[in-house]
Amino acid sequence: MEGGVKEVYACCTHPVLSGPAHERLENSPIKEIIVTDTIPIRSANPTSKLKVLSVAPLMGEAIIRVHEELSISKLFEIE
Repeated sequence: MEGGVKEVYACCTHPVLSGPAHERLENSPIKEIIVTDTIPIRSANPTSKLKVLSVAPLMGEAIIRVHEELSISKLFEIE
């Protein structure tokens, strides 16, 4: 922020938010933290900056593809 950055965003796949993590994130200059729901967010007071995205649709499609012997790598192709 001291260098002139207007907004800061962060993301992670497996949010291990233990101890004072929520408080630290809330008090940080980060505007939004985007995480997946691969680890449950168990906090009485999660930070308002946290946006949790579900991986359920992706996992469900992967399971179907494995069962039907289809390509899983097709899930990650950019059209």
